[in-house]
Amino acid sequence: MRKFTKLMAAATMVLATGQAVAAEKLSIYHWFEYIPQELLNKFTAETGIEVVMDTYDSNEAMLANLKAGALGSYDVAVPGDYMVKIMAGEGMLDSYSPSELKNFGNIEDKWLNVDFDNGRKHSIPYQWGSTSFSVDTNVYSGDINTTGIIFNPPSELQGKVNVLDTAGETLVLASIHMGFPQCSTDKAQLKALSQMLDGAKKHWASFNSDGAKDVLVSGDASAGMIWNGFGAKARAEKASLKYAYPKEGYIVWMDNVVLLKDAPNRAAALKFMDFLLEPENAAAVTNYARYAAGVKGVAPYLDPELAEARENNPPADAPSGVFVQVCDQATQSLYDAIWTRLKK
Repeated sequence: MRKFTKLMAAATMVLATGQAVAAEKLSIYHWFEYIPQELLNKFTAETGIEVVMDTYDSNEAMLANLKAGALGSYDVAVPGDYMVKIMAGEGMLDSYSPSELKNFGNIEDKWLNVDFDNGRKHSIPYQWGSTSFSVDTNVYSGDINTTGIIFNPPSELQGKVNVLDTAGETLVLASIHMGFPQCSTDKAQLKALSQMLDGAKKHWASFNSDGAKDVLVSGDASAGMIWNGFGAKARAEKASLKYAYPKEGYIVWMDNVVLLKDAPNRAAALKFMDFLLEPENAAAVTNYARYAAGVKGVAPYLDPELAEARENNPPADAPSGVFVQVCDQATQSLYDAIWTRLKK
């Protein structure tokens, strides 16, 4: 899915002499439905920088498009934690120094020295949350806190399950369900994982990421993998939807704004990254997307109901979530083969 958004009426400014001069621009590659238009308008109003944005629906789709020739067309993108590590390893990211961002000190300490970008040389934190699933409790009233809802659904949910159309998170949740480690090279485990998924697929209605909320709200699916913020948005439209924290485990993630290699507007990109590190602006994203910011000082700007939302507050007996690991290339090819087979 691609959306094209222009935030200024013209790409030029006319000087007093009448000569047209190109306005400063920023080209963003971003997840769908993940930043409020009003915040982009605010950035343009404060800086005079025209913003152009295309969107994607999975980390893998973003990576494939950049590899196919889009690198050098965009200034910033918003990949998940594991994808930052992959992109850095493939030389797709530019570096910056903390001195180039006056708000660098606003990054929360726990999100500064992270495995995927230690010391924050290529990225800044954007939002973080979890990946699990929501269930329509008007359709199924039993215990929803088990990954069996997705991979061995009860009769009430069979044929009514949506899974995310993203290999990384879907295969990791499947591995959690099976009790297998991520990046396993054990042939017996990989065979069992593939067979389990083949059996589960018979009960799935769809693979859908950008419509993960809509299919639950419409009733096209009665259970579906979803990100916690999207789950909160779905519940706001349909009160019977409940977000699960399965006893087997679930996924945690952090999305990050990265400075892309060969960014055509590097200075504008850094201004945008610095803008997003302002607490009020980071909170505006949280209030819109319903995830958590990785920036200090956002609390005074947050909607009060976020503090109580189930989607943002795992119950005391819930296990800890896990990050998606980056497999070596040979191991990743094994999982890619499972995913390709599953999608046929």
